[in-house]
Amino acid sequence: MKQRLAQLIEQAGMNIPAEQQAQLIGYVEMLNKWNKAYNLTSVRDPNEMIVKHIMDSIVVSQHLDGQSYIDVGTGPGLPGIPLAIINPEKSFTLLDSLGKRIRFIRQVLHELKITNVTPVQSRVEDFQPEQGFDGVLSRAFASMSDMVNWCHHLPSPQGQFLALKGQVDQVEIDELPAGCSVTDIKPLTVPGLEGQRHLVILAR
Repeated sequence: MKQRLAQLIEQAGMNIPAEQQAQLIGYVEMLNKWNKAYNLTSVRDPNEMIVKHIMDSIVVSQHLDGQSYIDVGTGPGLPGIPLAIINPEKSFTLLDSLGKRIRFIRQVLHELKITNVTPVQSRVEDFQPEQGFDGVLSRAFASMSDMVNWCHHLPSPQGQFLALKGQVDQVEIDELPAGCSVTDIKPLTVPGLEGQRHLVILAR
């Protein structure tokens, strides 16, 4: 697994220190172990997790310009935990309504000594942050208009929405609420993953 991850990181043109790579592997091992009892992800094979969960999350890193991020509907911590591991200088809030997922995330933070993540168990519409975030991340929302409508109170005045998508659907863009527009669409290359991936950046 270590070799596979190192190889994929190199293919992605990324430079990630060995210590952070070890944490990423530790996360996959924990996810695999807990998944048997808690059903946290439909991906069962750890080698597949490296591509579909780790690489698919960390390729977004180069597009994170701000300091504070919230990952809404984070599930078992995706993309938040891999991004937090490789961006120790940024802070990440991981939000999910399911207790078992937040318990898993807490255990990951404890075992892997990750200090820049705050897990929060809450529905997104009930969560009121003390201050807005530079970026609202999600790879779980059905549509971008849902993301913007439910998370409208989370970004700072200059903050952005960052939606991880497969193909970009023009219909979905056309359905965005008034006052919200797409400022950029970044094609993402995920080594080992078939199909298209994009990061859609939205601003109000």
